[in-house]
Amino acid sequence: MKVTRRDFVKTGAAMAAAAVAAPRMRGVALSGEKTITPKLAAFGYGDVELLDGPLRQQFDTNHAFYAALDNDALLKPYRLRAGLKAPGADMGGWYDCTDDLDMKSSVGFATGHSFGQYLSGLARDYAATGNKATQEKVHLLVEGYAQAVSEKFYVNNRFPAYTSDKVTIGLIDAHEFAGCPVAFKALDLTMDAVDGHLPEKALSRDEQYARPHRNDSFCWDETYTLPENLFLAYKRGAGQRYLDKARKFLADDFYFGPLSEGKNVLGGKHAYSHVNALNSAMMAYFELGSEKHLRAAINGFDFLRAQSFATGGWGPDETLRAPGSGEVGESLHKTHSSFETPCGAYGHFKITRNLLRATGDSRYGDSMERVLYNTILGVKPIQKDGSNFYYSDYNENGSKFYHGDKWTCCSGTFAQITADYGISAYFHDGAAVYVNLFVPSRVSCKLGGQQIQLTQQTRYPHVPTTSIEISATAPAHFPLHVRIPAWAGAKTTIAVNGRTVLTGPEPGRFVRIDRTWKRGDRVEIEFEMQTTLEAVDPEHPTLMAPVHGPLALFSVGAIPASIAKIDLLSIRQVASGSTDWQTTSADSKLILRPFASIGDEHYRLYLKVEG
Repeated sequence: MKVTRRDFVKTGAAMAAAAVAAPRMRGVALSGEKTITPKLAAFGYGDVELLDGPLRQQFDTNHAFYAALDNDALLKPYRLRAGLKAPGADMGGWYDCTDDLDMKSSVGFATGHSFGQYLSGLARDYAATGNKATQEKVHLLVEGYAQAVSEKFYVNNRFPAYTSDKVTIGLIDAHEFAGCPVAFKALDLTMDAVDGHLPEKALSRDEQYARPHRNDSFCWDETYTLPENLFLAYKRGAGQRYLDKARKFLADDFYFGPLSEGKNVLGGKHAYSHVNALNSAMMAYFELGSEKHLRAAINGFDFLRAQSFATGGWGPDETLRAPGSGEVGESLHKTHSSFETPCGAYGHFKITRNLLRATGDSRYGDSMERVLYNTILGVKPIQKDGSNFYYSDYNENGSKFYHGDKWTCCSGTFAQITADYGISAYFHDGAAVYVNLFVPSRVSCKLGGQQIQLTQQTRYPHVPTTSIEISATAPAHFPLHVRIPAWAGAKTTIAVNGRTVLTGPEPGRFVRIDRTWKRGDRVEIEFEMQTTLEAVDPEHPTLMAPVHGPLALFSVGAIPASIAKIDLLSIRQVASGSTDWQTTSADSKLILRPFASIGDEHYRLYLKVEG
């Protein structure tokens, strides 16, 4: 019997492509291949400032936490494997250096695995804040790593692809965002060290099991995720070898090929890594002009949405489910490991950003928003000993808890996703700004040769309004595009300087506001948020979660065995802006809260609905 990664972890605690317009080309990558200029571009990390609010608070907490990690402890596994002096304390948990290859404990399960992710998060934090101490830390870590990187590190390493992939993104981010002069040298040394320990192509889990292996854990490496960061390394100037290697590890045979043909091959696959791998398909589209890979990413994401929870999360027990199996609904009483949250949310943010940039379709912003408010924004903060939040729990008796192992994979992606909040909020096409997320923030850019600044103030989604003030050095004519979520009701309104200019904008699209803007002009949007009920899957139609606008609401306190549909649809906020909701069921009062407002109380997402 095969042991899954989830089993091990547990012991420690579409066709939408047809609608895509013809791409714009920008030069030749290889003979017969052209790179793509996406419809929308991301802003730089330093262009967007998060203002006071939940996102900024989580960003600041993580920035301070990861900036305080001991450099020697982070470098210790690499130094030990290279036979160098290795001062400093052990990190503990998955991160440690160990010779235990037989899984007698989880200590050293993925030696040094998250070093690159901590480095990446810190480089992005520096780019967003300009904090010189953070930049200096990034430089010191890269210099220390460059002295310690060795082929010996990958001897008997369970996860050579998994670990080197994370080192790759850390080093190219250190180069791109923190100006580290030795980062590319360290990257070349990394590739030299790991090359002899990688297979000839991307391998599926089944293919890994079919080859000789020491134990099951040596079959869980993730070669199929490699192309994303290899393409990025090439794009950022690291050299031709990275483009060649990226092409080599595209999982076309067992994954992208079938997905591009509309075949749902997600069932049974490890959840986070295969969703994350869709970003490799997007990089193949951007860098090689491959329409096949764009179709694969669009179809794969559509298949994923069809098996997602009301929170936007997916993959109970870290496993994607086959359509028609009813396994998503069955998970509500079988497991507490419903969604691998920091990792899953990080991959989800990336694929929705990439698809939004490629297509301009606002539905990807809708999906990102749902994952933001219902998963990652509500995780428990990481602790000094490496205890970290891993799974969101949608069990019928759910709770928030730390994973039993220290410094797991989610400790790495948590550093990266909070750094990415700002670049997920706004996009541009060179002539216009697109508002994707409704969060307190400020974006600065040049349009038409003029410096433009947009400042957004909001208590969304607890208050269904947002206000955007425009500042420009002189009157400036440019379009402002605002995402109108698919759930927005007909009473949604848009006003400019207090005057209503549009009522009932088409939901599920970006609305265009085109005018000459003057300093102090203000756009105000008031959303009609309606309550809907979403079944967990078609096989369990009476197990439903209440969703108000983008918020999935969790029942707390005394929870009835069942509730009338009309009562659940009648939930109301206790007061404007409150995070408590209530409704009356029979003779009792039901209290509901969004995920980010839940502490240590037990809760239930899906209720049995009658009528």
